[in-house]
Amino acid sequence: MRTPYQNRFADIEPLLAHVEKPSRYINHEWGTLSEQDASYRACLIYPDVYDVGLPNQGIAILYAALNRAPGISCERGYIPWVDMADAMRTAGIPLLSLEGAAPAASFDVVGFHIPHEMAVTNVLEGLDLAGIPKFAADRGEDDPLVIAGGPSIYNPEPYCDFFDAILIGEGEEQIVEFCEIHRRLRDEGRSRAEILLELAKVGGVYVPPLYEVRHDELCTRWGYTVPVDGAEVPPVVYKRVVRDFGATDPLAQSIVPYTELVHDRLSVEVLRGCARGCRFCQAGITYRPVRERTADQIVSSVMRGLEKTGYDEVSLTSLSTTDHSCVKEILTRLNHRLEGTGVSVSVPSQRLDSFGVEMALAVAGEKKGGLTFAPEAGSQRLRDIINKNVTEEDLERAVHAAFEAGWRRCKLYFMMGLPGETDEDIVAIAELADHVLDIAREVVPKGQRGGLSVSVSVAVFIPKAWTPFQWCAQLDDDEVKRRQQLLLKSVRNKAVRVHYHDAETSLIEAVLSRGGRALAPVILGAWERGQRFDAWSEHFELDRWLDAAAACGIDLREVAHEEFPLDARLPWEHTSPGVSRGFLEREWRRALAGKTTADCTRESCTGCGVCPTLGAENVLIGERS
Repeated sequence: MRTPYQNRFADIEPLLAHVEKPSRYINHEWGTLSEQDASYRACLIYPDVYDVGLPNQGIAILYAALNRAPGISCERGYIPWVDMADAMRTAGIPLLSLEGAAPAASFDVVGFHIPHEMAVTNVLEGLDLAGIPKFAADRGEDDPLVIAGGPSIYNPEPYCDFFDAILIGEGEEQIVEFCEIHRRLRDEGRSRAEILLELAKVGGVYVPPLYEVRHDELCTRWGYTVPVDGAEVPPVVYKRVVRDFGATDPLAQSIVPYTELVHDRLSVEVLRGCARGCRFCQAGITYRPVRERTADQIVSSVMRGLEKTGYDEVSLTSLSTTDHSCVKEILTRLNHRLEGTGVSVSVPSQRLDSFGVEMALAVAGEKKGGLTFAPEAGSQRLRDIINKNVTEEDLERAVHAAFEAGWRRCKLYFMMGLPGETDEDIVAIAELADHVLDIAREVVPKGQRGGLSVSVSVAVFIPKAWTPFQWCAQLDDDEVKRRQQLLLKSVRNKAVRVHYHDAETSLIEAVLSRGGRALAPVILGAWERGQRFDAWSEHFELDRWLDAAAACGIDLREVAHEEFPLDARLPWEHTSPGVSRGFLEREWRRALAGKTTADCTRESCTGCGVCPTLGAENVLIGERS
C-alpha cells in the first residue's frame, strides 16, 4: 500500500531546535500555490538545501504550471542538510514535502530537478530518506513514479536507472501533459508497465526501462541505446520546446521565503536560448532556439512581481540578457519606473564589449561593486578555437569603459584544459589579467587606486554531451594542478587574485557527463560510502568515488581522459536537443582549424538543425546589434 498522505509536521517540529537553519523546514511562506485536496499530487524536489533550491527558476516554472492545472496539486521538497537528515533517520521520519509536510512517497509523482551532475548523490539521498526504492526496476505498483528533468539530463544514461521517466527539454507544457495522462491511466486502473509505455509516447519523455544498451556497432565502451525489441517508442527522444514563449508567464516566482537565500531577489526570464555558439557550452545548444519577450511584457512583469513579493532587487535572467534586441529600452523604462523606490535591477550575464558596460552602467546607479567578463581563454588563437568571437581589443575597450565609468573591481572568467591549450595559453591568462590592471591604473586617478582589484576565476573544461567538444578528453587532473601552479607563478602583480576550481570535483563531473549506464552502481557505491552534497567542498571526498568505481572494475581517470572516435555512436544520442550530429562534427573541424562561426541571430543560419527538427524558430523582438 502507498504511504498515506498526511501532515507530519508535528513529527519534525521537535527536531528544529537542534539543527542549523530550522527555517529551511517550515512551510506557510507567502505566495505558495498548492491545494492539498486535489485528486492528483506531485512533489518537485530540488536536490539541495532549501536556501539553494528555492530560487531555482526551473522548479518555479513547473510548480506554477502544475498548480494552474485543474485537479492537480504540486508541492515542493528539498534535501535536508546533514544534521537534519541524520536526525530524521534516527527518529524514523521520512522525507516530507514542504507545503503539507506529507511523506514524499505518498505522492503520485515525485520529480527531481537535475541542475548539474554533482547533484546525483543527493537524488539517492532523497529517495532513501523518502523510503522509495532507488532503482526504478525495484519499484512496485504502489510506489510513485519518479521522474527527472533539468539542464543536466542531456546525457541521462549514468543515472537513468534511478528514474521511471526523464523529461527532456522545456517542461512547462510537457509536465502538465505527462501528469494529466498519468492521472487518467491511474484512474483507469492500468498497471505501472502499461502507464510507462503510454507516457513514453508523450513528446520529450524518455522511459529508460523501454530502452537497452548494445555494443554491436562502432561505439564507446558505454555502448549505444535503442528501444527494446517490440517496444513502440521513438528511437530518438527529441526535447520539448515551447514554441510560443511569449505566451508564457515571465513571472513564475511567487514565494517569499522566511530565510535568506543564495540568490535572494525577484527573477524574471527575459529571453530563452543563446546562439553565440561557444563550442564548450552545452546550454548554448540545448536551450536553442532564441526567443525574446517583448519589452512591454518584461516591464509589466517586473512591476507586478515587485508588488507581489516586496523584493528590493530584480534580476533579468537568461543565458545572455544583454543580447536582447531591446535591452536598452527595457532598462531605460525600468529605471524610470523604479526611480526613487530603492529597487535595483541586475543583469547577470554581461557582454564583453563597451555596449555591455553601457548596459551595466544603466542598472548600477551608485552601486558599482564589481563587473564580470568572460574571455574564457587567454590567447586569441584559443578564443578562436572555442568560438568565443571576442578579441583582446574588445576586452580592452570594455574594461577601459568600466573603470572610467566608476567601477573599481573586475572579475575575469577563464577555462583551463580546453582543446588545443598550451602552456603559452596559461601564461596568456596571467598577462591578460595584468594588462587589465594596467588599464585600470591608467584610467583611475591616483587618489582612487587603493580599491582597485582584478580577480581571475578559472574553471576546468568539462567535455559535455551535444557540444562540438563532446569527443574530447578531459585534461588529466595532475596536469590541471600543474597548469594551475603555472598560472599562479605567471601573475606578476599582487593586486591580481587567482581562484580556480578543484580538479577532483571536475574529474567526477566529467565522468558523469560522458559515461553510460554502467556508472549507476558507481553512483550508488559512492552514496553508500557517505557521499552527499557533492557540490559542497566540505562534503566532497574523491576517495569514496574512486573506491566505489574500483569495486565495479572502473577507472574514473581513464573514463574522463578518453577521447571518443569521431565516427563512434555515443551513449547519449537517443535523447536529443535537436542539433544535428553533422553540425557538431563540422564545428569540431572548424575548431581544429581555428575558424569561427557567426551568431545566427545576427547573421545567416549556421545549419545547426534545431529549428527544422523541433519545428521552432528564433523569435527576435527587434534587430540585434
